[in-house]
Amino acid sequence: MKQKLLIIGGSGLLGSTLTNYAQSEYEVHITYNKNFPTNKFVKSTSIDLINNRKKIIDLILLIKPDVVIHTAAHPSVDICEINHKIADLLHVDVTQDIVNICNSINSKLIYISTDAVFEGKLNKQYSENDKPNPINYYGKTKLEAEKIILNISQNVVLRTSVIYGWHTRSRFTNWILEYLKMKKLVDPFSDQYNTPTLVDDLAKSIIEIIKQEISGLYHATGKTCINRYEFALKLANQFGYDKNLIKSTTSDQKKQDAPRPNSTCLDSKKLEDLINYKFCNIENGISFIYQKSISK
Repeated sequence: MKQKLLIIGGSGLLGSTLTNYAQSEYEVHITYNKNFPTNKFVKSTSIDLINNRKKIIDLILLIKPDVVIHTAAHPSVDICEINHKIADLLHVDVTQDIVNICNSINSKLIYISTDAVFEGKLNKQYSENDKPNPINYYGKTKLEAEKIILNISQNVVLRTSVIYGWHTRSRFTNWILEYLKMKKLVDPFSDQYNTPTLVDDLAKSIIEIIKQEISGLYHATGKTCINRYEFALKLANQFGYDKNLIKSTTSDQKKQDAPRPNSTCLDSKKLEDLINYKFCNIENGISFIYQKSISK
C-alpha cells in the first residue's frame, strides 16, 4: 500500500516538481490557491490558507496523510515587511494549526524554510549550528515557524534558497531569460549572495528524507555562493544571450522595503552526507535547465 503525501502549495515551483517525482511511488494529494495545478494525475484541493484556515485542518483529517510537505509561504518579502499581520498569519498561525493537527494523527511534517533566518555575513557559509538572527520580518516569522515545527521530534525543517528550475514558476531565471531573449536590459543585485538551489535536487532530497525516515533541521541548497548578477551572467552564457544587457545594481541603488542580508549562503553537507545525495553547483544546475529547455 502506497504512503499518502499531502503537499501544501502543490502548484508552486517546488510543490509541482515534487509531485512529478513522487506520484509513481506515493499517493499524492496537493493543495493550491490561485495557481491551478497542471498535473491531472493527482488529486487537488483549492485552499486559501489565509482566509480559510479551517479547511486545511479538515483536509488533513480527511486524508490522514503519512507525510505533509508544507511549502506555502508569502511570495513577497517586502509585503511581509509592510504587513506584519499577513506574515504572522500565514507563516506562524497557519503553521501552528498544521502542526497541531498533524501531531494529533501522527503525520510527519516537512517544512520548507529559508536562508533569511540569518543576518548575512560575507565570506561565510552557515551551518545548522549557527545561531539565526533574521533582519527582516519575513525571516523572523519563518524562524518562529521553524521552532513550532521542531517542537515535534519526527518533523523536519529544510532551509533552502533561491529555488530555480525549468518551470513557469521559476521567478529569477525566467525574468533573466525572458528579458534577454527580448533583448531587454536586466538589473540583478551584485551585493546579495545566496546559494541557489535546483528544484529537482530539493524534490529528490525530500523523497530521500521520507524514505529514510529522517527528522530534524537541515540546510538544503546548491553548492555555489553567488550573487544574482553573477547568476544572470552564467545564465546568459549557457543560453547564448547578450551579457551586455545585464547591468548590476546594489541595494543602495534600488531600494527594497525589507532589508536584505548581504550573504546568507548555506552549507548543506550535513544533509548530503545523511541521505547520500549531492546538490548541484550553479554550473551544473544551469546546464540541467538548459538541457530541459532544448528537449521540450
